[in-house]
Amino acid sequence: MEQIRQIMKHMISISEVELDDFLGQCSTKTFKRNETVSLPNAVPNEIFFINRGLIRVMITDNEGIEHTVHFALENQFISDYSNFIQKQPSFYTLQALEETQVVILSRSAIEWGYKNLQEGEKMGRLIAEYYFIYQDNRIKNTFSRTPKQRYDNITDVFPNIHNRVPQHMIASYLGITPVHLSRLKKASR
Repeated sequence: MEQIRQIMKHMISISEVELDDFLGQCSTKTFKRNETVSLPNAVPNEIFFINRGLIRVMITDNEGIEHTVHFALENQFISDYSNFIQKQPSFYTLQALEETQVVILSRSAIEWGYKNLQEGEKMGRLIAEYYFIYQDNRIKNTFSRTPKQRYDNITDVFPNIHNRVPQHMIASYLGITPVHLSRLKKASR
């Protein structure tokens, strides 16, 4: 759990004892490639911190078509945050795209952190702020940039993504067809 220790020390002022106590409330789990981490229609009761691996966040529409809305990489927290906070059923599926090891922050661990860590609420706020800023930037990029600009920018947001994720998922994330993505890649060479 060394990675999450370093991230938490960077985010908030926390003693080693507080950190040990909080992480004692958490667990780790490894998901196999393509394994589902979290399903829609259930209230999300966990936030995941990615030690190693990659998680895709997707929505399946009424016609059964999957739409990739986010990728989460190492050293990031991921969940259906708004539904976690509201205790409402999730819309998203979280899927491990490669073998992925996570630290699981259960709702009870987070509530323990709010009560017992001096800056527990600050940490929760910082995680939510990070995700809000990401989503806000995603919306702005989707509507103010061309597909070519979004394609050129994707590695800034997700380093090495082209070597880790199938092209059809990248196309879905960019809001274009795989054929259009192929054209953009050729034009960029």
